[in-house]
Amino acid sequence: MAESNSERSARWVLHIDMDAFFASVEQLTRPTLAGRPVLVGGLGGRGVVAGASYESRAFGAHSAMPMHQARRLVGGTAVVVPPRGSVYRVVSERVFAIMRTFVPVIETLSFDEAFGEPSELIGATVDEAAAFAEALRTAIRDQVGLPASVGFGSGKQIAKIASGEAKPDGIAVIPPSRELDFLQSLPVRKLWGVGPVTGDRLARLGVETIGHLAALSEPEVVSVLGATVGPSLHRLAQGIDTRPVAERAEAKQISAESTFAVDIVDAARLRAAVSDAAAHAHRRLLADGRGARTVVVKLRRSDMSILTRSITLPAATTDLDGLTAAAHRVMLDPLEVGPIRLVGVGYSGLSETRQETLFPGLGEFLDEAEAVAAEDDSAASVSAAVSTEEPTTSAAWPTGADVFHAEHGHGWVQGGGHGFVTIRFETRATGPGRAQTFRLPDPTLQRADPLDSLAWELTEAVDGDVTMQAMTL
Repeated sequence: MAESNSERSARWVLHIDMDAFFASVEQLTRPTLAGRPVLVGGLGGRGVVAGASYESRAFGAHSAMPMHQARRLVGGTAVVVPPRGSVYRVVSERVFAIMRTFVPVIETLSFDEAFGEPSELIGATVDEAAAFAEALRTAIRDQVGLPASVGFGSGKQIAKIASGEAKPDGIAVIPPSRELDFLQSLPVRKLWGVGPVTGDRLARLGVETIGHLAALSEPEVVSVLGATVGPSLHRLAQGIDTRPVAERAEAKQISAESTFAVDIVDAARLRAAVSDAAAHAHRRLLADGRGARTVVVKLRRSDMSILTRSITLPAATTDLDGLTAAAHRVMLDPLEVGPIRLVGVGYSGLSETRQETLFPGLGEFLDEAEAVAAEDDSAASVSAAVSTEEPTTSAAWPTGADVFHAEHGHGWVQGGGHGFVTIRFETRATGPGRAQTFRLPDPTLQRADPLDSLAWELTEAVDGDVTMQAMTL
């Protein structure tokens, strides 16, 4: 809680950030996981951590880390579950619906982040902004069951940094008189818009803090960062941020790309670069909440010309292995097209309707299939394999899958093998549940809708927006 302060600000912008959102949702809907080190992400060889609980972070694990590395850090206590985008989207919608009762206009950045500018706080004190933040956090905790951190400042930049300082599960309100001091000593990478490449460039010049960047002259900034980006970053470093809070249009494509200091001249390096770009874009895809049907690979050659190739899958998906394998299939060989200086992977054909894979190794299956079949036939055979496989073996009940049993209710797969599967029966509303082991095949087991783990009802509001109410149990 912020210290008592009656200082006023003409403008208050808030930034809300749900704490360890993906992992927190898994712990909410699977109560046995509460307090345990949870890793959300891919289970295959190319798996990447999409979310890590604070219990996992205590071991050094974090999002964007290779899953095998995170598992080594956490050790045998790690619980690894695949991401469930549909669940995160519904919980996100509920959180933002609550937020809109406090602030009608919000600017969402992802599943778990948003800006707001409460009109009733125009000219309000620090204490009043802190009380507003606490009321918002309490409403989310009471109605959703998740922790949230809230930052307040005179602009979006300060508010976003403040919410990071408030983590976990806290608030931070930065008075206008303290904003410059607050920014001065922070690493320049904390500044919105300064990524790894820009950060490294500034560090080589001795610009390591936001204060260092603010102290540069505008011509110096332009010479280092360019006439487009430089002045805007310079103003942010000086605490000048007049950007409005506005609703965001839904993205039509999600992508990630990297420029390399040394051109890529062989297929092995290019394949690794495509995998990295696919993983970076995949994290943004998960945050967006939709699946992608079309995968686009972008290559910029050393002569600055651009080559693009794309492939459209049978159905939209968020499966990283499948998306990466698709990108590899349309990748060009540098020995044929020349040295490559930039690699990008984009996902389009975004849809809330997804066909998720039943097998963690689908990506490897795709890679093998392309060697023996034409592109269209291979895609069709993969689609058929996914859609027609009966859940009669352990492989068809992957860890983390949602299951329904007529007697025991909703549950999730904790593990399996050798013709057996162990299921923990629990939901958000039940508290920690009992585990049962079944010999396969077992006709009493059915695949379930992951949303049932929330034990919420979806109802249509008068204005057509989807709202959620607690289910009477």
